[in-house]
Amino acid sequence: MAVGERDPITGHMTTGHEWNGIKELHTPVPKPVWFFLIVFTLFGVIWTLFMPSWPYGTGYFKGWLGIDQKQTVAKQLEEGKADRAAWTARIEKEDFAAIRADADLMGVVRETGHSLFGDNCAACHGTSGAGNLGYPNIASAPMLWGDAPETIFETITVGINGADPDTRVSEMLAFGKNQILDRPAILQVVTYVRSLSGLEEPTEANAAAIDAGREIFAANCVSCHGEDAKGKTDMGAPDLTDHFWINGSSRDAIYHSVFYGRQGHMPSWGLRLSPLDIKILALYLSDLRERQHAAVGDGT
Repeated sequence: MAVGERDPITGHMTTGHEWNGIKELHTPVPKPVWFFLIVFTLFGVIWTLFMPSWPYGTGYFKGWLGIDQKQTVAKQLEEGKADRAAWTARIEKEDFAAIRADADLMGVVRETGHSLFGDNCAACHGTSGAGNLGYPNIASAPMLWGDAPETIFETITVGINGADPDTRVSEMLAFGKNQILDRPAILQVVTYVRSLSGLEEPTEANAAAIDAGREIFAANCVSCHGEDAKGKTDMGAPDLTDHFWINGSSRDAIYHSVFYGRQGHMPSWGLRLSPLDIKILALYLSDLRERQHAAVGDGT
């Protein structure tokens, strides 16, 4: 095959190479490819000259513009620290009521508290605070020790059955396991408790069980849950008349709670977080609960 022969099909010149009857064509690089190669080569050269680029010896070429991202980030951190200091000092100094009355400070609390909650609390209580099985709804359900910001601050700080010497203690007796009540009695008190929140409507079939369960409840449960079964915040005992159930509301779930008892746990966050962070979390939760209740009240 001769060099310079024109291929009759494509019209391209050949290179003179041939393999098993296949001729190699001399096809030029498309002009758009040349264009982009030239443009990006020039861009690379210009970038290399103006921006930090090639290393050498003990340093690197800093570029004609003198841009230093390390210094830029350090400056931004210092500016952020200065901005943060202005509002952190106020939150640390002012009481809960004053902070809640300040719209600007509460805007900071909502933003910062949301991040703190997501990093430290959402794994158990959910991103919205609505809780998970075994972990209470702290966005709208009654709080075991009360929902005043000061009380929430204390609960977060010392924890529940936590490592802090002053931790809150919460435990429900194992009435069945410890042989305080037998199985028939537990079944009766379960029926009564479910009737308190409307989970089990009184009927002729369960009337006797409810009456018996009421007597058993009065003899064994009122010291913590109260005679009206609405719980006691000084004991950390939950309200049994509402529709919030930490460990489930089925007959099996309640039977399990009564038979084996319950002992919740929350870390003593005072050993992990600063008082400032805990105060922001307490304010954030108090505000979250207020907005949640307002939304429910408006029917939204």
